[in-house]
Amino acid sequence: MEGRIKLNGCGYDVTTSSQLCISIINSYYQQVLSYGRERSVIMEAVVHDNYCVLANTLAAHFINSSDSSRAASLLHTAKSHLEHATLYEKLVFDVISYLMSEDRDDDVAVELHSKLLKEFPRDLVSLKRAQILCFNMGRPDLSLSLVNQVLPQNEGENFIYGMLAFPLLELGQMKEAEEAAKRGFEINNQDGWSQHATCHVLQYECRFREAVEFMEECSPSWNSFLSFMLTHNWWHVALCYLEGNAPMQRVLEVYDNYIWKELDKTDATVAEVYLNAVALLLRLCVRDELEFFGDRLKMLADRLADQANWYLEWHLDILTVWALAKTGQISKAEELLKGLKERISRMTKKKQQIMQKGMVLAEALYAYGRGNNKHGVELLGPDFDANDYKIIGASDEQVDVFNEVWYIMLLNNGDAIKAIEVIEKQIKKRDGTAFLWRLLERGYKLANRPEAAIANEKAKVFESAYFN
Repeated sequence: MEGRIKLNGCGYDVTTSSQLCISIINSYYQQVLSYGRERSVIMEAVVHDNYCVLANTLAAHFINSSDSSRAASLLHTAKSHLEHATLYEKLVFDVISYLMSEDRDDDVAVELHSKLLKEFPRDLVSLKRAQILCFNMGRPDLSLSLVNQVLPQNEGENFIYGMLAFPLLELGQMKEAEEAAKRGFEINNQDGWSQHATCHVLQYECRFREAVEFMEECSPSWNSFLSFMLTHNWWHVALCYLEGNAPMQRVLEVYDNYIWKELDKTDATVAEVYLNAVALLLRLCVRDELEFFGDRLKMLADRLADQANWYLEWHLDILTVWALAKTGQISKAEELLKGLKERISRMTKKKQQIMQKGMVLAEALYAYGRGNNKHGVELLGPDFDANDYKIIGASDEQVDVFNEVWYIMLLNNGDAIKAIEVIEKQIKKRDGTAFLWRLLERGYKLANRPEAAIANEKAKVFESAYFN
């Protein structure tokens, strides 16, 4: 048995008779951390050593979303060889087998990751997996705690600072996030997660031109990224153009050439492309700019009507409800809403309580898509804050559009006083967006308040400041 123990790229013991199996596992770790397109390489590891617990466990997790029966078989193989596994392999198995269980408690899953990382803090793939779990829970605080737990053993390591930067920015610690992202970029200027975090900070601070220039300079390194990371980084570029009041043609070019065009690739993950595409189109709808995009929403909605794209991510489902309702596919939108309710009913009581917010948001987006502003406002209530809805698996920047939807529905419903109150509050956080000043101007006009002229002048300043 001693001759079969080999070190993986993290420096941890793995039981395998095949050095090639270890090399493939290391390649998989690199692909995960770099958001590479070749994560499927892990399936080759079990070919070279079908008895390796780590190879079978990682392969099971990778394939679980697309082929659950094969994933279960791989996990069973891993379990049957646990007696020969190292402690590292056993803890990874415990974490992943629990993650794949139907009635899992996400808090327990995070605790299991924490236990693993205390023993093996250099396993950044397990940290990444835990952070994705925290992201989908809407818990950047837990994510930050985990990365801080392992940071002392990983100072100077590739990828760690991008992983530190993201929860920092989600917690509003922008200065610290920018510093962490900068350090990650200095270690590896092709680290897409550090690039992405930098863009988040610049965008939040309304440094739109700077964000676009930075991201477009980085963009040649994105060709090796998986569909989500590639199209999501371009989504950020498009948003910076949009928020910075650039000519609409630039936003359209990003959508056509760097988001939609991704679907031409044989290895594209279409749902991930659709998520970024529909998220951008909702922003355009809120800004009353959809007409410039012709029939692109209709083309996308026709794809989203395919149930193969449903129930993959809450965030995508909610945006799909809006797209279907907006394009008149009412029965399909209602069918998706019904399906989401049924899925919630099968969750644990704890999970049901958490995901009720997701259901409310889906119903509000359906109302918005149908032009029923009154009902949408009633659903969201007077204290709505999109940051409380990150449990759908979305960042601050991604959920912010739901605040904008709320503002629009308030204004369309004639609730000028409430609209003014919440828009003023948002402008105190981010006063550099012309769009918010235009919404505030509209609210002031509805309320017959003289401040409308001041809001108009503010909007004009920002409309001419960035790209024009």
